[in-house]
Amino acid sequence: MQKSRSAETRKSRKARTAQFQQAYDTLLERLIAAREHAGLSQHEVSALMGRSPNFMTKCESGDRSIDVMELFELARIYQKRVDHFFIDEG
Repeated sequence: MQKSRSAETRKSRKARTAQFQQAYDTLLERLIAAREHAGLSQHEVSALMGRSPNFMTKCESGDRSIDVMELFELARIYQKRVDHFFIDEG
């Protein structure tokens, strides 16, 4: 049995992060670019992290948030500094 999300739940979830949306969109864009530059598929990265095959698919689509420790692990896999994934200030 699958639990469905109502439109209201999804909307309120987005509203809580609205002030960070641009930064998170940049994070996702840079994660995708780093993975592609490394020549890895989403499933390969998921396997390297010991996660389910769809883990990176959900992360990159925004369906699942990325934990700070997962970000450190992704930076290591992609051989990037963690700050590479954030908006440049200044």
